[in-house]
Amino acid sequence: MNTTDKHNERMATMTFASVYPLYVTKIERKGRTVDELDQVIEWLCGFDKHAIQRLIDEKVTFKHFFEQATLHPNAHLIKGMICGYRIEDIENKLTQQVRYLDKLVDELAKGRKMEKVIRN
Repeated sequence: MNTTDKHNERMATMTFASVYPLYVTKIERKGRTVDELDQVIEWLCGFDKHAIQRLIDEKVTFKHFFEQATLHPNAHLIKGMICGYRIEDIENKLTQQVRYLDKLVDELAKGRKMEKVIRN
């Protein structure tokens, strides 16, 4: 699926600090914890709790967030629909990576077992 250049630019310039609290609200509303959210982020991107907080404090964009990330080798196993897009069909690498994270947060919020969410 082709996303528009405008959409891809919006993804690149959005700050992780602006989205992280939305992730927290979403998962806590469904009975999950911030520790579980951080575990998912660490699995996908390689950032521990301290690195996550540093990235929030520095207000990094998703572009810089994923430039610093070490994406898990199994990230390509994240498939399905998110925000009307089939993840595996997104051509823009950064937009796909942001949608990987969105999909994992959705699965966590839906009560999926952690072992399934992190695809080990």
